[in-house]
Amino acid sequence: MAITYHNPKSVSLAGKYSLGAEVPQGARVLFVSGQVGVDSRGKLQAGIEKQCTQAWKNIGQVLKSAGMGYRDIVKINVFLTDSRFIGPYRASREEFIPAAPFPASTLLIVQGLADPGMLVEIEAVAAK
Repeated sequence: MAITYHNPKSVSLAGKYSLGAEVPQGARVLFVSGQVGVDSRGKLQAGIEKQCTQAWKNIGQVLKSAGMGYRDIVKINVFLTDSRFIGPYRASREEFIPAAPFPASTLLIVQGLADPGMLVEIEAVAAK
């Protein structure tokens, strides 16, 4: 069962993501709740780079518990509290998803998250 990624030439692609990801019938689908830069001890990491890395590590642990990995992610929604964090976020994402095919992705700049110290939240959908 392979995921089919859709990137029609008639739609502009402005980054390392896919415009659509089609999950075949019979695939297991996992919805990963928004993850933030809080470690297993409940400590919020300092700075955007560390928070992004921790959020991705948290996603990895949820994926692992379902027998999946980063390559199984088909959709990402990212919430940043400042547009200046886009570069650091993208650098962090490339550590965990370094090569195509890239998941479908949405990135939003929001006024705030559940805790004022939280700078990023990442939610994912994976399929296998």
